[in-house]
Amino acid sequence: MNGMEEFQNGSEGSFNSEEAESLVKECIDAVVGGDDYSQTHVNKWTASVVERTLSTLVKQGKPYKYMVTCAVMQKTGAGLHTANSCYWDTTMDGSCTVRWENRTMYCVVSVFAVAIP
Repeated sequence: MNGMEEFQNGSEGSFNSEEAESLVKECIDAVVGGDDYSQTHVNKWTASVVERTLSTLVKQGKPYKYMVTCAVMQKTGAGLHTANSCYWDTTMDGSCTVRWENRTMYCVVSVFAVAIP
């Protein structure tokens, strides 16, 4: 575990996934917040979450290209499983996935950060 912490903070250029996770949570809260699931709002919400997350990441001015995905699902008792895989430079590139939920829905956001050489 120690090695991982050193890796996170060691290189100024390396992607800080913890920082990104809290940033993503703030963006989801700002867009969806206390709303209840609504079929008519889902497209607007997902678009707003990815746009807000992306612009917030870019504003940090770090040398990365970003990809952001967002899925919103109504809580119906069904299972929700997600996975992703990346082939890249693990010393510089990074990703994080945030699973957010409230009373009526799940929101899963993934951020992929690829270092600009």
